[in-house]
Amino acid sequence: MDPGVQAALGLLIGVFALVFLVVRTKVHAFPALLIAASLTGLIGGLAPVEVATAITEGFGNTLAVIGLVIGLAVMLGRILEVSGASERLAYSFLRWLGRRKEEWALALTGYVVSIPVFVDSAFVILTPLAKAFSTRTGKSVIALGVALGIGLTATHHAVPPTPGPLGVAGIYGVDVGTMLLAGLAFGIPIAITGVLYARWLGRRIYQLPDETGEGWVRPERPRTFQEFVEQEEAKDLPPLGRSLAPILVPIFLIFANTTVAALELEGGVFEYAQFFGNPVIAVGIGLLIAIYGLFGHVQRSNALDRMEEGIRSAGIILVVTGAGGALGNVLRESGAGDELGQLVAATALPAILLPFVISSLVRIIQGSGTVAMITGASISAPIVSGLDVNLILAAQAACLGSIVFSYFNDSMFWVINRSLGIRDVKEQILTWSVPTTIVWAVSLVALLIANAIFG
Repeated sequence: MDPGVQAALGLLIGVFALVFLVVRTKVHAFPALLIAASLTGLIGGLAPVEVATAITEGFGNTLAVIGLVIGLAVMLGRILEVSGASERLAYSFLRWLGRRKEEWALALTGYVVSIPVFVDSAFVILTPLAKAFSTRTGKSVIALGVALGIGLTATHHAVPPTPGPLGVAGIYGVDVGTMLLAGLAFGIPIAITGVLYARWLGRRIYQLPDETGEGWVRPERPRTFQEFVEQEEAKDLPPLGRSLAPILVPIFLIFANTTVAALELEGGVFEYAQFFGNPVIAVGIGLLIAIYGLFGHVQRSNALDRMEEGIRSAGIILVVTGAGGALGNVLRESGAGDELGQLVAATALPAILLPFVISSLVRIIQGSGTVAMITGASISAPIVSGLDVNLILAAQAACLGSIVFSYFNDSMFWVINRSLGIRDVKEQILTWSVPTTIVWAVSLVALLIANAIFG
């Protein structure tokens, strides 16, 4: 058999096995990715020893790039959750934006908070704010909740150090700072579109929480905007500066490192800029700022417990990301990537759409956005790396494709709908499946425009 055809056949069977194992069996995505990598290599023509070596090297090399950052980021995110820093951001944004801008305030809060905090837990933490805003302003909790959810989704799917985009950056071998900047830019039209849809949906499904939070009624008289803000900000929340610093300082340091590298500046202060702007060091500094700025009043044992909770939640992200890197390395070693790259180059399909399409299909099939990103990047990176493609945009394509049509097999679908009291299936689809698909389409348009300009 021709080696190229054999390599492509190995990939086809490996991907089929991956989808089957994740969707139709009880096998988790982590071993499923390793099984798919093994089948791809063995059927694709690699010797058994070469397959094992490719898997271990791919796993190790991927985690060497982003493993430490993920560990530090989830600890940072846990501190922001339990300290009340996320709530402080929401109230501050609402005060700045003013009356009738509650959806924008929550979307902006989600846009910022989801950079270091996992999207599911961030929504659960901030849902009481959406309910409170609804009760005291008379706006539909559905509009407020969807705006918050899309704001969270925008950066969760596109901006490192969120684990999914960070893992994709590692698989593609692209600069984390540039990936972060691109993700923030792509997240803007996503968040704006989400707010516009949320406002429309709030008029269609007008629902308010009752005083207990267990039912859904219309309040007799919402408090005035000023009364609401003053009462809620009377809570013992950390100051705004200390709430923002753990997020903004690492972003600034990473940007500085990216700028120094792009301008090829060397020596003296520039070396320190590169050191402190290394993602591991930058996020580590953000973690220290959070510990001493937000946990100053917390007992040592309690503080350690909260951070260890974050570490435990990161384990699955680490192993799935590493397994995705293993699959990608097997594709490179077997030659399947080169073979498919030639096929893509011979078609009219823009190469930038390959990771987007793969990620979208995986998302629809198995539900997890993170797994979809990692799988899309693992399969597509060896293919597009040999083509004339902007790798930053290709990496973003793998991330953005995973937004599409969240439904029953996605945990976020249930988190959103259960938290907002939506039971009817049609309304559940309207509340979360439709907006995720709309913003997915918006991200595709933005990606094609960016590719036309920078590709």
